[in-house]
Amino acid sequence: MATKMTDVKDVKDKEVKAEEVKAEEVKPEEVKPEETAEGCENAGENKGTQARKTASKTINDAIKQLENLGKALGNALQDRANVVAVRINNDSLRYLDMLIESDITKSRSDGAAFLINEGIKANEQLFNKIRNITDQISSLKSQLRETVKVEED
Repeated sequence: MATKMTDVKDVKDKEVKAEEVKAEEVKPEEVKPEETAEGCENAGENKGTQARKTASKTINDAIKQLENLGKALGNALQDRANVVAVRINNDSLRYLDMLIESDITKSRSDGAAFLINEGIKANEQLFNKIRNITDQISSLKSQLRETVKVEED
């Protein structure tokens, strides 16, 4: 019963506050089109148009992504003259099979080549550093061999 009295008190407080609020005059130029009856109808049409535009953009984006994927796949599968046998875990095998099931690649071999190529591209900076360091190591080995040859003579 105490809660009912609190509820009644809250309602009375809200009524008093509502009476204290003065209504402001609204100028016609301040009324937004969507706040009028005609504007509501147009807003419904605009929402439908916006939804169609959004769907169209989403479809176009998906098409572009598929085109990019096709190009990447084509690049990954070109000039594959080398054979590499690898052992992979079950998770990796599931990803390869996912590529086949979705018709992105035709075989596990194609899928593996595609993923290796994409991994290399995604880590290009790392591979550039590795290349620089291995070049330095090769140069140092060459210098060492030349030094040993000179001393042998």
